[in-house]
Amino acid sequence: MSGPWRQAWPWLAFAAVLALAPWAWGSSAGLALLSQMGIAIVVCLSYNLLLGEGGMLSFGHAVYTGLGSYLGVHTLLRLAEGGVGLPVSLVPLVAGLGAAAVAVLLGWVTTRRAGTPFAMITLGLGELVWAASLMFPDWSGGEGGLSADRVVGPRVWGISWGPAIQLYGLVAAYTFLCALGLFLFGRTPLGRLLNAVRDNPERVAYLGFDPRFIRYLALVVAAFFAGVAGGLGALLFEIVTPEVFSAQRSGAYLVFTVLGGTALFWGPVLGGVLMLVCLVWLSSITQAWLLYLGLVFVAVVVLAPGGLASVALRMARALRRLSAADGLRLVGPVSLALVAGTLVVLGAGALVEMLYHLPLRATLGDEVSYLGLSLPTCSPTAWLGALAMALLGIGLGVWARRFWPRHLGQRQEGAPNGQA
Repeated sequence: MSGPWRQAWPWLAFAAVLALAPWAWGSSAGLALLSQMGIAIVVCLSYNLLLGEGGMLSFGHAVYTGLGSYLGVHTLLRLAEGGVGLPVSLVPLVAGLGAAAVAVLLGWVTTRRAGTPFAMITLGLGELVWAASLMFPDWSGGEGGLSADRVVGPRVWGISWGPAIQLYGLVAAYTFLCALGLFLFGRTPLGRLLNAVRDNPERVAYLGFDPRFIRYLALVVAAFFAGVAGGLGALLFEIVTPEVFSAQRSGAYLVFTVLGGTALFWGPVLGGVLMLVCLVWLSSITQAWLLYLGLVFVAVVVLAPGGLASVALRMARALRRLSAADGLRLVGPVSLALVAGTLVVLGAGALVEMLYHLPLRATLGDEVSYLGLSLPTCSPTAWLGALAMALLGIGLGVWARRFWPRHLGQRQEGAPNGQA
């Protein structure tokens, strides 16, 4: 595969997925979820500019997405009054520029220190902005927030942005352009210097560049894209509350960016998809979804620090190196490993659901629903059965390793860095 095509085909595939997604989920609810997914992708990519590209652990990224949301709603309100002749399609851009302007001021303080002090400053700043938003209800709307109508302002080509499909088209366009812009930024001299500051700030300073100023510029750029995402959220939901500044939001951006992977550019894209999967789908099927998310997060940080995208890339590279004979040898061990993993997940899931249900027995009864089954939490048989299933899965996994072709393991161990 030639160099230009290798660079272009992921972007062509990304554009195709964005364009074809409405054909799979064409309902209004499906389009709303797709729009949220696009917004989450932009947020995670902007956060990864700080964490993955610059090594800056921020606990206050929601400050800039929240500012973008509020600026978006206020812009819509001005459009409704007729004082501004701005197309609605440019509202996210206005929100991004406003968030970047605020970052010019706040970033001068937050980037004075790196490492743990930077993380603590961003945490305090996030709490400060959240508290201040409640103190100025005329601007923030108080606890009830502010609402606005996106079907305002001059129409371009007869588009009102009222139908869900039109809004999804706008979100998809911004998602693609923001992703491309962040990718290209990483290839600029400033992006390369940001990587150098992450890895060896002393060397960068020795070469005559100011690491603090480079971090500062990166924060402003990240705030711009976070503000764009916030403005898109304002168009989608047409309401914003002070909750958009909460530490919980900033924590979610951190968790899902790390889950997707900070080592690869496409990792945060996967993280944005996972954010919607967990917040919408997983939370609807189990009350213990935060516990599952925490367990998966810890497992990824410990076992795969590069994130799920790095795991997928390593597996793809390993599969490409396999010969036909090696592939046949792996059918048995891989099948056993899949069965073992399924048993562990099912058994551990049953234990988690029953444990989570114990404090609720007085109000919800003794039985908990799990995958269509009713598990009696008062019965030792249910507990022993779930534990036995999990232990059986662990035993099968250990047994499956005995059948793994040894020469493949040696080849993996002897592979150069980044090639395994």
